[in-house]
Parts: sequence; structure tokens; C-alpha cells
Amino acid sequence: MSTDTLEKTEQDTDRWTYICRYDDLIPGRGVAALVAGQQVAVFRASSGLYALDNRDPHSGAYVMSRGIVGSRGRIQTVASPMYKDVFDLRTGACLDNPEYALASRPVFHHRGLVFCALD
Repeated sequence: MSTDTLEKTEQDTDRWTYICRYDDLIPGRGVAALVAGQQVAVFRASSGLYALDNRDPHSGAYVMSRGIVGSRGRIQTVASPMYKDVFDLRTGACLDNPEYALASRPVFHHRGLVFCALD
């Protein structure tokens, strides 16, 4: 995270929701969090932190945090535990069916703490 982003974050504390300690996130697994009244799935993958909406757009169930983290080529992915649709962790785009997508949410860690926002 750049210094400019960190300074903006510290000034805009109402925007960010504390999720958990970074060390509490298990690599390759997701956790569900409530951010401004919406469920978000936060993932610690080998290439960084990611946050997507927790609601599976195909089934409507709030299960994406329980998805299977993997990759397709160089793209880090999460597969829905319901219908196995695979989503890009960076963008939320569905790699199997462009009809479905997850909103990608900003997420970062600083001083060992993880924060997320809706926009």
C-alpha cells in the first residue's frame, strides 16, 4: 500500500471496516465479514488479499467465503461451493459464465490488521 493510500485511509476511517488480524487468515481459505451491512468474502491467497461479495450470483446463497481457492493459468480464482462456477479473485468476473459476476471490494492490511470497504 502506498503512503498516499494509507494517509487517505487514516483520514477516511468511516469508509473502512476492520475484518480481522492478517495472521488469522489462513492462506487459501476465505472468511465472511459484514461490511456496511453487506456480506463480503475475504481471501488470503498466495498473490495477496482479495474481497468479493459473499453472495453466489448463481444460487443466491451466501457461500463464496467457503469456496475453493485455486488458479486458472496465472489467474487466482475461487470456485463456488454450490455450482462450481469459477471467479477471478481480482475482478470478480466469472470465468465459466459471463452472465454471473461478483463485485470486487477494496481490501488491505496494515500493521497486521485487515480492512475492507464496499467502494
